Amino acid sequence: MDHSLSPLSADKKGEVENTTKPRMPLVPVEGKETARMNTNINGISKTMDEEVDFDPSAPPPFKIADIRAAIPEHCWLKNPWRSLSYVARDIFVVIGLIALAVHFNIWMVWPFYWAAQGTMFWAIFVLGHDCGHGSFSNNQTLNSVVGHILHSAILVPYHGWRISHRTHHQNHGNIEKDESWVPLPEEMYKNLDYFTKFARHKIPFPMFAYPLYLWRRSPGKTGSHFNPYSDLFKPNERKYVVTSTICWTVMVAFLLYLSTIFGPTEMLKFYGIPYLIFVMWLDVVTYLHHHGYEQKLPWYRGKEWSYLRGGLTTVDRDYGWFNNIHHDIGTHIIHHLFPQIPHYHLVEATRAAKPVLGKYYREPRKSGPIPYHLIDNLVRSINQDHYVSDTGDIVYYKTDSKLKGSNNRKDE
Repeated sequence: MDHSLSPLSADKKGEVENTTKPRMPLVPVEGKETARMNTNINGISKTMDEEVDFDPSAPPPFKIADIRAAIPEHCWLKNPWRSLSYVARDIFVVIGLIALAVHFNIWMVWPFYWAAQGTMFWAIFVLGHDCGHGSFSNNQTLNSVVGHILHSAILVPYHGWRISHRTHHQNHGNIEKDESWVPLPEEMYKNLDYFTKFARHKIPFPMFAYPLYLWRRSPGKTGSHFNPYSDLFKPNERKYVVTSTICWTVMVAFLLYLSTIFGPTEMLKFYGIPYLIFVMWLDVVTYLHHHGYEQKLPWYRGKEWSYLRGGLTTVDRDYGWFNNIHHDIGTHIIHHLFPQIPHYHLVEATRAAKPVLGKYYREPRKSGPIPYHLIDNLVRSINQDHYVSDTGDIVYYKTDSKLKGSNNRKDE
């Protein structure tokens, strides 16, 4: 069975950029930081602006092995019983929420139920995601069984998604090979019809795009997560995709059967709306892991890309109360570089790695109980980050000023 890129293979792929002497960092206009300094020239004190340049695309002065060495050894240990305890916790909460909704069954309770249950569906997805990475346990049979149960319950084809997500991790930040929220080259973007552009870059559609992605992927890519002959998969992976598609179909049939017993309205209330909330969580969180930072981050092509440089474009996020609920998935840079670290060690591993990462680690803005501050990051990025240049091995997002409702900035 194929699994996510291991830390050892990541070491090899991540050292490419260190074969040459790192160039002096030069930063694009939107990435400048400014510091104020007091100087004294001929006895006259004055204040001047000093540009503190940091180019996030510059080859880092460290190797992925240096980051690996900084992380305590126990952070790599997977405890299947601890992992299963999180599964039990989440399932208990899901059942408890259903029981509360059945008990009260009044309209003032339903919005709370929908928000809470949709969030728990998202938490369950994250645990299934850990199974796919092999960070749930060292037992691949256990990972597969638990992953299928959790993902099928929320209508995700486990192996189909696991394989495409592995592709995302192995090629993060690579315009030509990445799989998740990949920027469109300018020519491809400008050949899209207006409706596709509008849907891709206007809220709320991008917040509910995941089911469509599972069926048809993104613009410029073909295939389906349900089709074993899709170009997403290798021939030896087809049997896994068939298994997951069958499990997904059984779950759909089960939901339809429940609808004949309880009625479609009740199923919409208990399952349909929470499912949409889950999809919103998934799309928003995965988007913000790779977009919407205050300083624009690079995307790579060809020889400029490496596993390490691509991983360093990932953004950590603080979700307040939700950090623990959704298993610290916002602690994302270390997760992307070393996806086999269990989620319950990510915070400690990140803390240990930060001295090595230096400015390549972007400290997330601290959140209150509810991460309202991320709404601005999301809206601003969706309105501005439309496409990248067709040429160049290091590129940044540009804005289509003609797109209705854009911020009317000129293309950069």
